[in-house]
Amino acid sequence: MSAQNRIKRIGVPDIRARKGGEPLVCLTAYDFPMARLLDPHCDVLLVGDSLGMVVHGLDTTIGVTLDMMILHGKAVMRASKQALVVIDLPFGTYEASPEQAFASAARVLAETGAQAVKIESGVYAGDTIRFLTERGIPVMGHIGLKPQAALNEGGFKARGRSKTEWDRVIAEAKAADEAGAFAIVIEGVDEELAREITAQVSVPTIGIGASPACDGQILVTQDLLGLFDWAPKFVKRYASLGETVSDAVGRWAADVRSREFPAAEQTYRIKPNDR
Repeated sequence: MSAQNRIKRIGVPDIRARKGGEPLVCLTAYDFPMARLLDPHCDVLLVGDSLGMVVHGLDTTIGVTLDMMILHGKAVMRASKQALVVIDLPFGTYEASPEQAFASAARVLAETGAQAVKIESGVYAGDTIRFLTERGIPVMGHIGLKPQAALNEGGFKARGRSKTEWDRVIAEAKAADEAGAFAIVIEGVDEELAREITAQVSVPTIGIGASPACDGQILVTQDLLGLFDWAPKFVKRYASLGETVSDAVGRWAADVRSREFPAAEQTYRIKPNDR
């Protein structure tokens, strides 16, 4: 393939330039086959630490390690040709100091080839985001409901219910924006708050359970595909693949037990001269 015909990958400046424009399409990706299917449709693929729950069956994201993120990030990068690939820094790999965050982020980008990292962004994270961006590491922020902090903040509940919470979420957004984040995920806030944040920050906002008032949307892919029995209330399911997979496997298992294989699945035909 000539250089002229290669697909140009979306870059951080492209995402930043979409503020107030065509909504950004973003989904999570954790493996090669799914990333290959999602890539032509998405502006951003997020290798989220939600993989701990979605792929590995953990109860929370707390047990996710940097090695896990890098392993899945490599798989997604092998499949992706177009979308900007962002990888979460997991719990315990960036909070201690900006220097710790830089070491973690540098390793993620160097070993995966991804284009950016995402960190959950309390007001305290402004210094860390600035430290990273000044050293050439693009950062996506994450405010509102922050899964890594759920144990300390009352669980997986919407944020901004009180005046204090409302002000805190806005302060988180401004801190991430002013520190140099190129985009900010807003999770679990109502439309009025999402709209106000989107108006007050200079970079695109990407909502998850935060209404259409944001500059883009992101979901856990498996939720919109219906691969699990349960999904958050704000998710519209576009398929019921869990039922489809279960039905297909059940029919195949029945064929195995009855020895009724389709002809193509019986065996390889080996000629005598091939032995």
